[in-house]
Amino acid sequence: MLAALERLGTVAAVAEELHLTAPGISMQLNALERELGVALTERQGRRLALTPAGRLLAAHGRDMLDRLSLAELEIYTLQRGAGGRYRVAAFPSAARTIVADAWAALLTNGSGLEMTLTTPEPEVALAALSAGETDLAIVHSYSNVPRSLPEGIAAALIATEPIWLAIRADDPLAGDHIDLSELAQHSWITPVRDLTCFEMTDRACGLAGFRPRIVAETMDFTVQLQLVQVGVGVALVPDLTVAAIPAGVVLARPSLPLERKIEAARRTTMLSDAGLAQLINMLRDAARPQTRTTTTGPPPNTA
Repeated sequence: MLAALERLGTVAAVAEELHLTAPGISMQLNALERELGVALTERQGRRLALTPAGRLLAAHGRDMLDRLSLAELEIYTLQRGAGGRYRVAAFPSAARTIVADAWAALLTNGSGLEMTLTTPEPEVALAALSAGETDLAIVHSYSNVPRSLPEGIAAALIATEPIWLAIRADDPLAGDHIDLSELAQHSWITPVRDLTCFEMTDRACGLAGFRPRIVAETMDFTVQLQLVQVGVGVALVPDLTVAAIPAGVVLARPSLPLERKIEAARRTTMLSDAGLAQLINMLRDAARPQTRTTTTGPPPNTA
């Protein structure tokens, strides 16, 4: 009211703008003066003017109105999914490909959405999501190792990618399709234990009738492929992890098809968040050209 009185000059004009009565305006201003113990207005002829204290509070009132208008505008932007800052946690191969491409689109389309990124493995990402430390967790699960989600977490499918068998091209068993049961005597290179990536390989070999003889463990799939190249062993590698195939290495389809499902997980309390929904759609769009299928074949030898 003080800000409006300073701008409009009369109580009558303030009452008309605020759809109140002039006596009601005067009563509320008098009540504020009594509460503060200072005079906010003074009569100057037939006009009610602001005192220095009144002008000071009027300036704060203008600032408050400006900030309220800005907050309403930002809320409207969030409701349309056209703004907001979101914390994303994504496992490394998804971060390097899908998330990077989606982020590039964010930087060029002027949507107003912003991201921050960390790259933990899915187990850590889901724990952070449950704890409220991240807003979106990009996680994976395997066709032979389903992943259960914590209570209060929902996931949306982003993409599905094949798992390839990496083997030396001069191996007698090398070909487009390989029966894993024929690799029982081979040495194996796997991800580190206690993660679903390791369990995927261990279960696949178990279904083929043997326990893999593991000679190397690493979460760096580029290292796995290099070890295959020098003849250390064979490995099962998700499609997105293959940036390039080393010379002398081929990727074959296992006789029992394996797939990795990539999902965007969020808290169920955030299901109505339009910005997150838009971000998930952008991740889906970014995933389409990044993920191959068993019908399109493995990536070409680009090493």
